Parts: sequence; structure tokens; C-alpha cells
Amino acid sequence: MKTIKKTLITNKRTEFLDISNIIQQEIDNSKIDNGIVVIFTPHTTAGITINENADPDVKTDLDYKINKMIPEYDSNYLHSEGNSDSHLKSSLFSPSLSLIFENKKLILGIWQAIYFCEFDGPRNRKYYIKIISD
Repeated sequence: MKTIKKTLITNKRTEFLDISNIIQQEIDNSKIDNGIVVIFTPHTTAGITINENADPDVKTDLDYKINKMIPEYDSNYLHSEGNSDSHLKSSLFSPSLSLIFENKKLILGIWQAIYFCEFDGPRNRKYYIKIISD
């Protein structure tokens, strides 16, 4: 079981990038038919989540609401780097997900996708994939 390192480039301060096909491709390329896949990002201003992929307005609504709830600038933020909002947003999401796959197929709901969540972009980012056999 090796750890697979992936990189991506984000283009906006807040962005949700669908990485489902990349995860599925790594499962397809593995020698494992059934197990768990773990996706992890080591960034404190990013996250990994699952949400709907059928309607692009869902990503737009996520972007709108997270930025309304946690604005970029707030005079009460103490973190001096200017990205306190990004750290807060990241904490509401998660740096990792663990998902089940069977017969080399991710078990996701019909409308679900896996998203890399950017909260401090644009940036060069990395995430890791670990495929674990049953």
C-alpha cells in the first residue's frame, strides 16, 4: 500500500474542485478490488468534502454561504497573516475523507462527488490518496 501524492492548482480564493474521477482512476489502477480509500490534504486552509455534483449551483451556494458566514475580513481576527477566515472555513470542513469501494467502484450516492475545498487561493495544493485492502 503506497501513498499517492497529487497536486492541483486552484484559481479562486474559495473554490470546490471535483476530484472524484481522479480518486476513481487511482482505485482502477490499484491491485485492490475492495477496501477503503483515504483522501487527505495537509493544508490548514483547505479541506476535502462530499456534496452534490449534478447541479453546479450547489457549489455556488456553498461558496456564497461559507463566505457570508465567515467573511474574509473581520476586525476581530487576530491571526496576522490575513487568512483567518480560511482557517475557520477549513475547520468546518475536514482535511480528510475515508470512503468505501467495492469491485473497484467508489460507493457514492447517485449525485455525490468528492471535492477539494480551497479557502485561501489561488494556490498550488497537494493531497494524498491511500488505498487500503479489506
